[in-house]
Amino acid sequence: MGMVDRNVPLALVTGAARRLGFTLADGMAKQGYAILLHYHTSVSEAAAAADRLTGSGVPVYAFQADLRAPDQIQALFDYIDTLPHVLRLVVNSAAVMPGGDVRTLTVEGWDAVLDLNLRAPFLVAQAAARRMPSGGLIVNLTDAGAARAWTGYPAYAVSKAALETLTRLLAKALAPGIRVNAIAPGLVLPAGSLPEGQWKKMIERLPQKRATGVDEVVMALEYLVLNKAVTGQTLVVDGGYTLA
Repeated sequence: MGMVDRNVPLALVTGAARRLGFTLADGMAKQGYAILLHYHTSVSEAAAAADRLTGSGVPVYAFQADLRAPDQIQALFDYIDTLPHVLRLVVNSAAVMPGGDVRTLTVEGWDAVLDLNLRAPFLVAQAAARRMPSGGLIVNLTDAGAARAWTGYPAYAVSKAALETLTRLLAKALAPGIRVNAIAPGLVLPAGSLPEGQWKKMIERLPQKRATGVDEVVMALEYLVLNKAVTGQTLVVDGGYTLA
């Protein structure tokens, strides 16, 4: 590792090539963080995202990895060790949300979700903690519906509920130097396969009658970065979804 630029801290954002992950990376770039943009299959989107982030005037790095594979997580952090920045922030945004039925869900289907949505954030936090001797922040993206019994998404629901428990566990274990929190968005962006009419019906059931803006989720992340007294918490940003 060469000369370290301590004036430009590094933020690792997983799943940052598109959608909410990109917006969170963009928000942190605007806060002066160098960005390590992780992606897996979104190759062209990652290249475009890196170009856009570079416009913020901060260093931007991209790294491809399948976070379901522990050796690729190790490769990601080996790469971090070569960068001229101190890792200060990790945002675990990468996740999948496939449907399923508990009666027919296969072991492979279950593992594919839990390996990315739960085990990967644990392994990423574990590796990040070793590289944050002078402190840092880890933020996990969960879901405002994590506590609901979504029978159509069994593995996803379990993974996000467990990630909130993991957040509290890590916050206690990694204190005092490292804070660990979660952000639980509500209805922000519809899945590409979701019919527009169904999305509108979901929005209409919300107390605020509107989707949560991606910028509002970024504001939650900015709050967690700034408020050093907050750790072990899940910040719900859902427009009242949990009340509906």
